[in-house]
Amino acid sequence: MTTAITRTVKVTTQEVEANTKRGGDIRVTLSPKTVGCTSGFGGVMTLDPADFITEHYHPFSEEFLHVISGTLEMTLEGEVIELGAGQSLLVPIGVRHRLVNTGDTTATCAFHLSPLAPRPELGHVDTEVAQRPHESNPDVGGAR
Repeated sequence: MTTAITRTVKVTTQEVEANTKRGGDIRVTLSPKTVGCTSGFGGVMTLDPADFITEHYHPFSEEFLHVISGTLEMTLEGEVIELGAGQSLLVPIGVRHRLVNTGDTTATCAFHLSPLAPRPELGHVDTEVAQRPHESNPDVGGAR
């Protein structure tokens, strides 16, 4: 038996708005808002040299990060972990983390968070002032 696909399942980075609230250029490509998924959301992120994502944690979600290019440092609860192209990292639920591009070229990562928080506004807890606090969080959609 073949199931027909009746919704959008393919999204390019150019189709979604960049989010720079916490730093970098974060593009949520696959989410309840973009493709109607129900188990999590993900996308791609770029960080210029010396750029960083301000510290935060996810009270309901694990974060999966895969480095495509560049050199990064992820600090998990004070422990620094160096990351390079081809390496992946799991950020457990509730663990404070901060990501910095320590290289001299733009770093690119793919990320995924799951499960979804009960409501989008509960997905992130900032523990450091966001670089651009006037901007909104990425709109991933989902239950309200």
